[in-house]
Amino acid sequence: MTSLARRLLVVGLLLVPGALVSQAATTLARTGAVFESYSFGTGLAFSRISELTLPFGVSQRIGSRLVIDLSGAYASASVSDAGGGTITHSGLIDTDLRASINIVPGKFVLNIVGTIPTGATAVADTTIPLFGALATDLLGFTTPNFGSGGAISTGFASAFRMGQNWALGTGASYRYAAGYVPVQGVNEMMPGGEIRGRLGLEGPFGGGKYFRSALVYSVSGANDLGDTSQSVIGDRFLAYASVSMPVGRSQLTMYGWDMRRLRARDYDQPNTVAVPRGNVFALGGRIDRPMGPKTVLTPLLEFRHELTGPGPSMELLGYLLRVGSDMRYHVTARATAVLQAQIAFGTLHDEGTSVSMVGPRLSALIEWAR
Repeated sequence: MTSLARRLLVVGLLLVPGALVSQAATTLARTGAVFESYSFGTGLAFSRISELTLPFGVSQRIGSRLVIDLSGAYASASVSDAGGGTITHSGLIDTDLRASINIVPGKFVLNIVGTIPTGATAVADTTIPLFGALATDLLGFTTPNFGSGGAISTGFASAFRMGQNWALGTGASYRYAAGYVPVQGVNEMMPGGEIRGRLGLEGPFGGGKYFRSALVYSVSGANDLGDTSQSVIGDRFLAYASVSMPVGRSQLTMYGWDMRRLRARDYDQPNTVAVPRGNVFALGGRIDRPMGPKTVLTPLLEFRHELTGPGPSMELLGYLLRVGSDMRYHVTARATAVLQAQIAFGTLHDEGTSVSMVGPRLSALIEWAR
């Protein structure tokens, strides 16, 4: 899954480096390439969406209590409309600089994240359809947005033992974002603050099985659009659970997650743009199969389903079935390569029209540790 949603191993390599560094190495560097594309049948305003992401990151452990992470990416995306036109955008996305401070070893970690605004702002209004398509949760692009005005977040994570082998984890964070002009010719937008709380439980149970679960709650303030206008989004809940177990020489993992976006509190206020309610559900599995002393092959399967709409009942946006495999190969004692080949197919619904879609996700990443 993507960090909490765990969007596949490629994203995981970018989002959890600090933990890896603190446990196994002093320095970890990673880079690679991820290509994703979807082709759509007739009936939509666009016929194809493609994105290439070149991620990079470095993690450095300093002493026994501090880990510094730097991560970012260069991305290029395009959408082709039904009439043969193309909208494109390329450039750096925002860069995250994170400090994880182990206040109480193994029990309490303080996190501070600065988002450096190296990405795109004040984009042309002609690119709005491209950015809107990339941000669709159903499609799950690696780079769903290209930039902001920067931000700073602070929070904590803690863990408590429950019995002999189980653990309960808690966490909370607050994010403050700076104002910026998102589209050329409009007022500066001042994003509202965001509070996020986390609760997790994990531990082993009979026959070598292992259970993990998490619940995340997020609430955001209104975005000030200027001229007494605002945009609002409802509270979000994300629940995740997985079970892993040995199957012969392999390790099978089955998981599911559900993200629900509630109706915004001030959706009916004057001069207010409200993000509609939404619900994204995913169910999947993968099996890690050692193919030798250096290679692990991981076939995977995931089903994803999204509902959305401003009315009393949400409507189906679409569903997606993704199949493929990852291969992790230890090139040397310090370098590991991850190759990924997947294909997704499903249906997208738009104003009563059902349109088929299909597309690949291909990636190659390398990580180096010392």
